Amino acid sequence: MKIKRLSILALIFSLTVCLFACGNAQKDSSSEEEAEAAETSDDANNDTRENGDIYILFTSDVHCGANQGFGYAGLKEIKDNLEAQGYAVILVDNGDSIQGESIGMLTEGESVIEIMNETGYDLWTPGNHEFDYGMEQFFKLVDMADFKVISCNFNKEGELLYSPYAVLEAAGKKIGFVGVTTPTTFVSSTPDNFKNEEGEFIYGFLQDKSGELLYEAVQSAVDSARAEGAEYVYLMAHLGMLAKDAPWTYADVIEHTNGIDVVLDGHSHDTEQVVMKNKDGEDVVRSACGTKLGAIGYSHISAEEGIVDTNILTWNNKVSMPELIGIDNPVNSKIESEMEDLNATLDTVIATAEVELTIFDPTETDSNGKPIRMVRRSETNAADFCADAYKVATGADIVLINGGGVRANIEKGEVTYGDVLSIAPFNNQLALIEATGQQILDALEFGVKDVPSEFGGFLQVSGLTYEFDVNIPSGCVVDETGMLTEINGERRVKNVLVGGEPIDPEKTYKVGGFDYILTKNGDGNTAFNGATVINERIKTDSQALIEYIQGDLEGIIGTGYEDPYGEGRIVVLQG
Repeated sequence: MKIKRLSILALIFSLTVCLFACGNAQKDSSSEEEAEAAETSDDANNDTRENGDIYILFTSDVHCGANQGFGYAGLKEIKDNLEAQGYAVILVDNGDSIQGESIGMLTEGESVIEIMNETGYDLWTPGNHEFDYGMEQFFKLVDMADFKVISCNFNKEGELLYSPYAVLEAAGKKIGFVGVTTPTTFVSSTPDNFKNEEGEFIYGFLQDKSGELLYEAVQSAVDSARAEGAEYVYLMAHLGMLAKDAPWTYADVIEHTNGIDVVLDGHSHDTEQVVMKNKDGEDVVRSACGTKLGAIGYSHISAEEGIVDTNILTWNNKVSMPELIGIDNPVNSKIESEMEDLNATLDTVIATAEVELTIFDPTETDSNGKPIRMVRRSETNAADFCADAYKVATGADIVLINGGGVRANIEKGEVTYGDVLSIAPFNNQLALIEATGQQILDALEFGVKDVPSEFGGFLQVSGLTYEFDVNIPSGCVVDETGMLTEINGERRVKNVLVGGEPIDPEKTYKVGGFDYILTKNGDGNTAFNGATVINERIKTDSQALIEYIQGDLEGIIGTGYEDPYGEGRIVVLQG
């Protein structure tokens, strides 16, 4: 029964996440007949008086975690719960929804869009990974969506492709939403996707190095929303807080604009709740909700007091909410339907892991007690394993792969197809090129430019070893799009050995790895421009891993990968 199910949810929330809805519930229990109507109604809103308040629910960086954390089914339950209590609810997403796990990769995002449709989203701002399956597929996904796409900076040859903002009316109030997509998309997705057939860049994200073009676009959209009668303005941002993304972080945008009440942010997977001053010295709230539906953001607009609270609900249980409490709603049914055929394949056991392959530091944790991801700044055994597999698949002298392309652990025990697709979810193509030793040196130098901070373009290796000194300032220079243009001064990278011999800058080597890095300037790495392409589409990364496991390793992952910090291929010099 509906009432019983809501009461169970309230109990779960009170014990785990301090659900805001329970504290603010305005239930009308004046008669047993009304309760009966609420239980049997197909649409709770038909039997509930609006109370004049609004809740904006927001998600970000779900990365295909459809049934993790709260899950889309849990999110739908919260949305329905609030509406049943008389609140108007607007549901928005700030990007990076369709990529990250097999359900996204194997359907190129289509299953995720269908699930989001069922959940009842109103607005969506694309994130950088929305473009990973190519522009044709991106536009197909937009056409599939029942919700509106907004972005004030995604453009084709200078013309915006979507509305920069939307003004929605709820509970008698007009609320403006402005979308903004990180300009780092240009290099953090696949740069080649943004070119025409002649190899010219035609898509962009206002990625000028000053940030002014982005600030102006945001301000113009905010002003337009206000002029259209918006009483409140929310920035739906996929910007994040990483220093390396300056001048395009959420803080940069707030400091250079006015008229924004709240920034609903994503991209950096954090859960920071911040209040800071805009360019006029007025307070702006910034809220982020992490990743994989481990948190859901909300902003409460009171009928009498305006915006009274913006924060997040968190789900800290290892078991997802839908699984823990047995949620049965149309969203859960949709997810189960999408996953049914997929799971039969994904659950097939293909190997045994005698060791854990990890992308995280096995001992250190961050301030929140969560493991520290090290694959984007130092060697790990998971990255060694992947690089070795790709070396076999390509027949290269050396393999270079970006740490951002190694996405998950493989736990000890049985290894399934799903495990392999989790560690390599992008369906990257493996390529083989001929490059000079100098190009390899330049690529390695670019890869370590941000250490000790994370960088998705940090290069993991096979067939090669190197050292780098974090005390030397990086001499890498990038243009306004984030592309490497030159390297100045003393270099961080030292003592590079290929097959145990010092690398020869004049010699030509066969280099294997993702086409993303070798031929498409992924992460802004232009070091291999002009290199001879031998084969650009050998096979997919996941196919190479499966063949390596079943063939070369004979179904046993163990020997050579025992140390979580790897074999010593990459040495960090810290003085």
